[in-house]
Amino acid sequence: MTNSPEGEPVKGSGFLKRAAAVVAVPVLAVLVGAGPAQAQAVATGTLSFGGDPGDWISGGGSYAYSTDAKDRLTVNATEDHNHVAVSVSAFNGDWWTLDLAAPAGTGLAAGTYDGATRYPFEGGDAPGLDLSGNGRGCNTLTGTFTVQKLVFGPHGYVQTLDATYEQHCEGGTSAARGEVHIANPVAPPELAIGLKVATDGTASALNGNAYLHGTVGCTAAAQVTLSGTATQVKHNVIIRGNYSAQVACTPGAPVPWTATAVPAGTTPFQKGKAEVVTQATALDPVYNSNVSVDDTSVVTLTKG
Repeated sequence: MTNSPEGEPVKGSGFLKRAAAVVAVPVLAVLVGAGPAQAQAVATGTLSFGGDPGDWISGGGSYAYSTDAKDRLTVNATEDHNHVAVSVSAFNGDWWTLDLAAPAGTGLAAGTYDGATRYPFEGGDAPGLDLSGNGRGCNTLTGTFTVQKLVFGPHGYVQTLDATYEQHCEGGTSAARGEVHIANPVAPPELAIGLKVATDGTASALNGNAYLHGTVGCTAAAQVTLSGTATQVKHNVIIRGNYSAQVACTPGAPVPWTATAVPAGTTPFQKGKAEVVTQATALDPVYNSNVSVDDTSVVTLTKG
């Protein structure tokens, strides 16, 4: 990327051309794919801006992109809602990124953010702003932006964003001004998993292992990893063994699981009660984040 030169910008061979017209259309598609912590495809959206003569970013031209015109827009936000980035990969080959950030320690919300400086180098009390792309960016900038509407879902999912912005490179008087509108479906629900450890198990007289079982439930198809420890005390001796299992969970009905706890020492598991501590973990297929649930149960082992 070429940063703006000191003084008046010069329109060279890289001077930008007008892109497709903005057309706002209703949400028609259901978002499927990458989690919002990564680039989230925009179902319906527009990004447009224009600039004064002498503005380095726009070159004094006007630019407009939309999903309706086959331009690809993506959006992502931080988990704490402090920062939102909108990127354009246009049908005509243009590429742009708009960054909006609240002051450190706060989340973006509806309102006007004055005194913005270049993201991600803004000071702790300043908002962050950056419009750059097509090989052009500001070394330093000042600006302001107004968020009219912003709706988040889980894990930085961006459902709605309506905002306007104004950016001045190198403290100049010329500016780029624009707006962004994002409309995505209501955020899908997060993955939920349920774990049940059966209160009966078997202590093998042959190999000393403890055999455990139970069920796992889930609200979406997911590979669930079980890990845990069985502990038993017999004749003042602690018997402990770890176990793990993989469960291909599908929604609709509990899925059974079995696991084998192998004692760490030479003392076998025996008939009687044992404390079983289990954790079930799975990757949320929509939000690309781990979900876990813990269980502590008393299991009665019988000889087998």
